[in-house]
Amino acid sequence: MFRLIPAIGLILGLAACANGQANLEKPVQPIGSFKLGHAAVVAPNLTKGPVSREASAEEWIASVDSALEERFRRYEGDNFYHLGVSVEGYVLAQPGVPLVLSPKSALIVRVTVWDDAAQAKLNAEPEEITAMESFSAETTLGSGLTQSKEEQMRNLSANIALQIEKWMRRKQMNDGWFGGRDAGKPLAAQAVDDKPRGPGPETVAQPAPSGVAEPTAPRG
Repeated sequence: MFRLIPAIGLILGLAACANGQANLEKPVQPIGSFKLGHAAVVAPNLTKGPVSREASAEEWIASVDSALEERFRRYEGDNFYHLGVSVEGYVLAQPGVPLVLSPKSALIVRVTVWDDAAQAKLNAEPEEITAMESFSAETTLGSGLTQSKEEQMRNLSANIALQIEKWMRRKQMNDGWFGGRDAGKPLAAQAVDDKPRGPGPETVAQPAPSGVAEPTAPRG
């Protein structure tokens, strides 16, 4: 538990994260054969980072679960996979902190993906993933000054769901997860046209085979 506190302190200096909410507006691209079965979120070892607002394990479980459902229910692959997510640590920037510190909000989770058909984990050890608050006009001076705790949690949860998806896509491309890099891609259009084709305007009559008389016009 306490080993996460230094890690949380270090990530406060990291750059802002991609906006998970805005990313949901982009067209859905399959993650291979992935289709979400269950998303199980727990927080048995939740650690609050320094200079942070308070948020309970129950609040984080509900927030992250909602973000996972919103993002991953969009995918309609052929095989079910389950996500196990443990919320490990967080910082929710609070108001009243001197601007020179430029407080940032952050969330740390650990993720395991389970293949339903194989009844086995895809990753033997949980993957640790971090998300920072997104950069915006509201967060320039610190989200603690412009956002409520609920808004901060919703944005961080959306961002962590996006980071989980990016990790899953990397595993698909590099390690063959979800059927490999070609799974889920649409089949190439067939070039063969089955419709019969009549002679075109440029069709040239071919001479009769050798030994076969040419037909003659009837005489009047």
